[in-house]
Amino acid sequence: MGASSSPSVLERPLALARTLSRVGVWVGGALTLASVALITCEVLARRFFGVTLGGADELSGYAFAISVTWALAFTALERANVRIDVLYQYLPVRLSAVLDWIALVALGVFAVYLSYYAGQVALTSWQMQSAANTPLGTPLWIPQTLWFLGLAWFVVVLALMLLRASTALVTGDMAAFKALAGVKSSVEEAEEGAAEGQRLVHGEQA
Repeated sequence: MGASSSPSVLERPLALARTLSRVGVWVGGALTLASVALITCEVLARRFFGVTLGGADELSGYAFAISVTWALAFTALERANVRIDVLYQYLPVRLSAVLDWIALVALGVFAVYLSYYAGQVALTSWQMQSAANTPLGTPLWIPQTLWFLGLAWFVVVLALMLLRASTALVTGDMAAFKALAGVKSSVEEAEEGAAEGQRLVHGEQA
């Protein structure tokens, strides 16, 4: 009873993680658009009025770093990360699943190390009250903490994925495993493209 119910128990936190990761992507996208708008205003102000707003390049750099880290979890959940599948597609299902599991573990280890040192950077900036050597003098711990939190959330999501993928691999549920940790097939990508096209068409008609 416990073994059969464990996958459904794991699906709930994964669904929540997917929702929160999607929110992170939207917020990161909003930051990127805001930085683009700020840079545009900066360029126009210099061109037509001969004045500078100041800090556009600095703030856009922070926005880019933060938006990238908060997009990592959603990318992993959507299996949108780049994978080399020249030989992979010809491997037996079990063997390819084991390779997928190893790849997920390796990604998780890398993410843990990266988030650890990112946290150390943010903590050091906080302790030393470091500020950017710019006219804005931004306290560096603020953007660095937001950057670190994106990486930390990536680690949490990868841990949930690894737990669910390991359960599916042990129980032999290859369909669930591939849907979570496998490489997207050309058929899946085509179906997603078609679904996106339908959404766009319906949106234009509405």
